[in-house]
Amino acid sequence: QVQLVESGGGLVQAGGSLRLSCAASGRTFSNYVMGWFRQAPGKEREFVAAISWKGSQKHYTDSVKGRFAISRENAMNTVYLQMNSLQPEDTAVYYCAAKGGLNNPSSIPREYNSWGQGTQVTVSS
Repeated sequence: QVQLVESGGGLVQAGGSLRLSCAASGRTFSNYVMGWFRQAPGKEREFVAAISWKGSQKHYTDSVKGRFAISRENAMNTVYLQMNSLQPEDTAVYYCAAKGGLNNPSSIPREYNSWGQGTQVTVSS
């Protein structure tokens, strides 16, 4: 499995931006589809975005389309989530996850077998 560490969370006002990073180690990063998920208090973990190994395929949940952008830098073993126009409903712990395989950036959490510890994003109104 690959080890994942997220960073970049914090407190931001509505309308602001944050960029989350997820650094991977332990396995060949480019062999994995990478995803971002989030979990708000009292809610189930939900899919945010995912990206194929080359970055040619990207998949977003509807609520973040046009506001969030997922990208990856395989040479740096890092995946990013640029979050713009943040809203209070985006408040959650954000997790990155790795799924074996090159393509098919899935939205299904159980298909991902490596997870980071999460980073808190809080958006104030």
